[in-house]
Amino acid sequence: MTETVSQGPQAREVIYRHKLITRITHWTNSICVVVLLMSGLQILNAHPSLYWGQFGADDDHAFIEFFATQDGDDLIGHTRIGPVTMTTTGVFGVSAGDDGEARVIAMPAWATIPSFRDLATGRRWHFFFAWVFVINGLLYVGAGLFNGHFRRDLLPSRKEIRAKHVLQDIWNHARLKLPKGDEAKRYNVLQKVAYLGVTVLLLLMVMTGLTMSPGMNAAAPWMIDVFGGRQSARTLHFISASLIVTFIFVHLGMVLLAGPFNEIRSMITGRYAVPPEDKS
Repeated sequence: MTETVSQGPQAREVIYRHKLITRITHWTNSICVVVLLMSGLQILNAHPSLYWGQFGADDDHAFIEFFATQDGDDLIGHTRIGPVTMTTTGVFGVSAGDDGEARVIAMPAWATIPSFRDLATGRRWHFFFAWVFVINGLLYVGAGLFNGHFRRDLLPSRKEIRAKHVLQDIWNHARLKLPKGDEAKRYNVLQKVAYLGVTVLLLLMVMTGLTMSPGMNAAAPWMIDVFGGRQSARTLHFISASLIVTFIFVHLGMVLLAGPFNEIRSMITGRYAVPPEDKS
């Protein structure tokens, strides 16, 4: 149900945009994702190479790899994805330690939990917040199915998935022409596709994470076959996380462009001030 509030003849229309359960699960999910990403990078530091198939070791060919080489007195950091190798000194492969000196480490200290090398602690953080994330996700999905949030707000209509409509929405975003008036009261088709897409990515992260668990391997060995091996699951886990990071940056960028105060307030109080349509 939409609640409209009038605050004077010159004021914007204010609507009730996000239900309480949506806001709670959104912020819980945000915290979980940040901690999972940072603790996951701590785990990756233990063996910063990703493979396809069942097995992966130092002598096997890695699909993605973070490593360092020595050039005279200098350490050079590298990232290799398939046949492409990039120099990433200062971020991946080689980064500055607490003393400011370059050190060989796949992920920089500022990006990991904890910031120092501690695989056991990183795994504890990762596993705890993974279960918080799963429970929170089940709560969100259950509530979304019960109150019609998915069908009403996220499922694109036939009109929205027509090529002309999609291309127009892409063109509007490319020109930074954001929805106003009635159009701003609901998600546009790119938002719907992005939110549904990231939901699939989050589900893939959960499933591949479970596939890497020895306990789940014993209880559901078929999961290893579904993802083509434990190492394939690990690689897909990393790729999914990388795509989620990309989504987060795009999402935050759109929040800044649309008006951070209004957007963040709507996710805290539920109320959203609708940008008025241009009169020109």
